Amino acid sequence: MAEGEEVENKQVILKHYVRGSPKESDMEIRTAKTKLKLQEGSSGAIVVKNLYLSCDPYMRNRMSKMEGSYVESFTPGSPIVGYGVAEVLDSSHQNYKKGDLVWGMTTWEEYSVITSTEGLFKIQHTDVPLSYYTGILGMPGMTAYVGFFEVCSPKKGERVFISAASGAVGQLVGQIAKLFGCYVVGSAGSKEKVSTLRSSLHQFLLIPGGVDLLKNKFGFDEAFNYKEEADLNVALKRYFPDGIDIYFENVGGKMLDAVLLNMTPYGRIAACGMISQYNLEQPEGVQNLFCLVTKRIRMEGFLVFDYYHLYPKFLEMIIPQIKEGKITYVEDIAEGLENAPSALIGLFSGRNIGKQVVAVTRG
Repeated sequence: MAEGEEVENKQVILKHYVRGSPKESDMEIRTAKTKLKLQEGSSGAIVVKNLYLSCDPYMRNRMSKMEGSYVESFTPGSPIVGYGVAEVLDSSHQNYKKGDLVWGMTTWEEYSVITSTEGLFKIQHTDVPLSYYTGILGMPGMTAYVGFFEVCSPKKGERVFISAASGAVGQLVGQIAKLFGCYVVGSAGSKEKVSTLRSSLHQFLLIPGGVDLLKNKFGFDEAFNYKEEADLNVALKRYFPDGIDIYFENVGGKMLDAVLLNMTPYGRIAACGMISQYNLEQPEGVQNLFCLVTKRIRMEGFLVFDYYHLYPKFLEMIIPQIKEGKITYVEDIAEGLENAPSALIGLFSGRNIGKQVVAVTRG
């Protein structure tokens, strides 16, 4: 390609701020022009070709006008921003060279110019699928790891409950907790997802050549479809007659209220997300917070980027477990940038099974 030559660059644009449930029509696909070479004299920047983009629940909040949040709102008329995996095409940054593979924050387009490389990670392990760096080896994997080990301080034999347990984070928390020696129950929103969560980890490991993507994967001790439960408090008492020691919170709302009634004294709650609330203009109240006092429960919110200094330690643990087949990961991959809006919107209706990824160009 000639120096300074422009190429077409397909982008996913947020058209306007969103109120209520987001729709595909809140986004549009546009084609712009971009250069794949940095300008002479630029420093500290890289040009990347995006390979995989990550669809994550927290992105819903960025589609609305927010003030005082830990992340900035998206800019209407501009490409959406999120985690992704990319290949470096040109670099004026001393730590990156052409051909390097990276994961971190990028824009939803075919090619991006990244001027702030803080929070970018160079990919060292390429003997696993590159898409894993949007999930098990990226932000969701780190979220599962630090939420369980750093926030919840687990002990072997403790009873663990995970909501949204078939999602990008939940499926990993459950497997990590099982390998640690805990009793694990997960909730999900369909029979298909529940059957994925059930069946023993031992059975999974004995199946030659892997198993069906949607069945017998994660090795939870029990799992239930919350949509089929008339009373969540009763459901939790069925699976936790002696109470819940650790709750990994992904949902909020009525589920959190029911969990508080079923926590054991000195139980721990890692507040990772509350997806049931993201599309509500008026969030639901929680009625049973006094349980925090009477049961001496510790409930702690956390943001994964506060713990990225632990990423090398996390990789040391997780890479061998992936290679030995002790941990598996389910991805739901949408092909092509044009299908990215649909993939993102599907998160909020539970359409995805596993980690939702968009393959822009497969690496």
